[in-house]
Formats: sequence, structure tokens, C-alpha cells
Amino acid sequence: MTDSLENQAPSPEPQDTAPADAPEIMPSLEDMLKAAELKAAEHHDAWLRAKAEGENIRRRAQDDIAKAGKFAVEKFAGELLAVKDSLEAALANEKQDAETLKSGVELTLKQLAAAFEKSTLNEINPVGQKFDPHKHQAISQIPGPEGTESNTVLTVLQKGYALHDRVIRPALVVVSQ
Repeated sequence: MTDSLENQAPSPEPQDTAPADAPEIMPSLEDMLKAAELKAAEHHDAWLRAKAEGENIRRRAQDDIAKAGKFAVEKFAGELLAVKDSLEAALANEKQDAETLKSGVELTLKQLAAAFEKSTLNEINPVGQKFDPHKHQAISQIPGPEGTESNTVLTVLQKGYALHDRVIRPALVVVSQ
């Protein structure tokens, strides 16, 4: 009976059929962990770079805003330099008569008015207009000429100025009662 058992085919036992040097089909947990750690490090590095770039953009924007505020009047200041040069030239000329001085001052005033116009600095000179408390400051109120409406600007004591639509200095005025 032993012969019959020995002659029988061996029963199938689980054997390792893959050779030892064949590549593994399923990566080991250690390999998966290393790959995940590398990917996490890459993502962390990318996040740090994006964060730094965001900070750089914010800082550059703040610098640009600071420079814009600091140098906002640069063009206007450049226009005023011509006015200053004209005034200095007038003072340097010792042999001036009153008429020459007057014409020089008029030309300088035109230069200043041109600089104001380029910078949209507008004069408020409201003679004959209705009093506007947003643009005018009433110094006194007097009876107006016959037929003049109440609260009409009769006299401007000091001109006002507006930059674009914002009043920098209201006009000082006398209005009718």
C-alpha cells in the first residue's frame, strides 16, 4: 500500500512559483510610504513657493501704492519749477521799471494758471452765481442791488480751488440778503 501511495501524484501544495529575482507586482508598504512622503514634500515645497510669491506680490503692491502717494505731485511740481524760474529771473533783473515788472508778473501768472489747468486744479470764482455751501464760504451778507436774488454771490474776497471735483479751498464770498 505504500507503493501505491508513493506512486500517486503528489497532491498540489501551494508553492512559490515566482522566481526570487522577478520584480514584485505589488509595491511594499515601505515603498508606498516613501512615494507618499516624496509627493507630500513636493506639495509642501510648491505651497511654500506660492505663499512666498503671494507675499512678494503684496509687498510690491504696497511699495507701488507708497510710491504713487509719494510722487503723485511730481508732474505738478515740475510745472511749478518754470514759475519759480520766472520769479527768480525777475528778481535777478535789477533794472526794471514798473511796467516791465507788471508784464513779467502777468506772464508768470499765466504760467501758473497753465500749470493749474494741466493738473485739473480749477479756480472757483462764483460772482453772480447762487451761493453753494459746498464750494463757497460766506463771510458776510449785505443787501444786493435791485433785482438781485437772495443768496447770490456779490463779491469774491478770495478765490477757491477744486482739484477735479474735490474742493481744496472754498471761495470766500459776500452774498446778497
